[in-house]
Amino acid sequence: MDALVRISTSMKNMEKELLCPVCQEMYKQPLVLPCTHNVCQACAREVLGQQGYIGHGGDPSSEPTSPASTPSTRSPRLSRRTLPKPDRLDRLLKSGFGTYPGRKRGALHPQTILFPCPACQGDVELGERGLSGLFRNLTLERVVERYRQSVSVGGAILCQLCKPPPLEATKGCTECRATFCNECFKLFHPWGTQKAQHEPTLPTLSFRPKGLMCPDHKEEVTHYCKTCQRLVCQLCRVRRTHSGHKITPVLSAYQALKDKLTKSLAYILGNQDTVQTQICELEETIRHTEVSGQQAKEEVSQLVRGLGAMLDEKRTSLLQAIEECQQERLSRLSAQIHEHQSLLDGSGLVGYAQEVLKETDQPCFVQAAKQLHNRIARATEALQTFRPAASSSFRHYQLDVGREMKLLTELNFLRVPEAPVIDTQRTFAYDQIFLCWRLPPHSPPAWHYTVEFRRTDVPAQPGPARWQRREEVRGTSALLENPDTGSVYVLRVRGCNKAGYGEYSEDVHLHTPPAPGEYRQVPSFSW
Repeated sequence: MDALVRISTSMKNMEKELLCPVCQEMYKQPLVLPCTHNVCQACAREVLGQQGYIGHGGDPSSEPTSPASTPSTRSPRLSRRTLPKPDRLDRLLKSGFGTYPGRKRGALHPQTILFPCPACQGDVELGERGLSGLFRNLTLERVVERYRQSVSVGGAILCQLCKPPPLEATKGCTECRATFCNECFKLFHPWGTQKAQHEPTLPTLSFRPKGLMCPDHKEEVTHYCKTCQRLVCQLCRVRRTHSGHKITPVLSAYQALKDKLTKSLAYILGNQDTVQTQICELEETIRHTEVSGQQAKEEVSQLVRGLGAMLDEKRTSLLQAIEECQQERLSRLSAQIHEHQSLLDGSGLVGYAQEVLKETDQPCFVQAAKQLHNRIARATEALQTFRPAASSSFRHYQLDVGREMKLLTELNFLRVPEAPVIDTQRTFAYDQIFLCWRLPPHSPPAWHYTVEFRRTDVPAQPGPARWQRREEVRGTSALLENPDTGSVYVLRVRGCNKAGYGEYSEDVHLHTPPAPGEYRQVPSFSW
């Protein structure tokens, strides 16, 4: 029973991976945009129509015509718009009378078509061929069909040509790409016509071509261009477009990409405890953020109330600043939790990846897995380099109430010190290293400083550079005794006050002189 519940939850979570970003419904004949996102073919036509492009909504090369591809079979949202007839648009385009933004009437060389991707919010170049140059995502179609079957087991397949209410389908036609009841099948396959030769099949929810065809040459794709990151056919290989590109057989691309996706998915599934631990840490950070934010607001309120009526307006603005910062942090932390939850076993992304791995059609898998692997890789990197997206501390929202009353109109949150400026005239290295600095003229004051230093002429150790640190340095200078002779040191400094630590100064490099008896180099420093 637990296994069934887990499978059901996984499939339910995967549904958001199968929704078109335009119509928010299950993908229907999805096309792969150059940015690797997917969109329904009908939705893509609608978007191009709204952008003013005409004559570029033709079907992809692997998309045959279908009597079921009518407005009644599309989503209600898309059926409200009446699209121009494709044959008329083709005639207008060939005759040079097609127009769209940026193109002059009668232009012989139309400009590149830009498609506003609803997923990445960027303009994607489709080329002059428009949608006709895009591949269908057959793997995604198969995943959608498997999902529909899993959530509606035993549901009847209805005739796509009946008037409402439709009857249960009894036949399917691969040539027409539609399901029919007995009467509709006879109606659309009249005796004595070429359609009468169509072989009926069992009714199905999806009709797809057997493989991916090159949209340029109508041949089966056999290779993958690593330079263009695109599937190509034999004719594409010898064309000037791919001259000098790295082209590999689709089998090699299939195996390499499947291995990468399998390893990344295995890593995520093998670190579910880490994912859950990080989610708990984020939830705890949210709780601390709420508590710290509330405490900061209460402290600000208490200080401002003591200043009287003159500070009421200022108090409102300060609280609003804290509230905005708190909500922004909570939003970022909540989004990070949501991102990590997608890595849990049974989540939508993991479930979708597992379904894609079941794909055996190599070109289709390469096409679908490219985008998925990028997402899995980013998720893996986020898992490995985890840190909360926002700090729970509100120390930098402390108020400086010691200022004179004349500064009330400029009252603001205490800021951290700005990055110190190294005094190059007074900084030197000899038997000792003397480092001197100062704060910029309008910088908030610093209560103390932290000086960090390390050698740069030693072999680098794995991991981040390790700095030696001298804490709570009072004043604006520091003396480092007994440095290694004949070495190069890099030093930096930053200030601290009640609001926290400020930015580091620029690094300064100092050369210590050689040991006695060796050639003594003139002490120097460099930025």
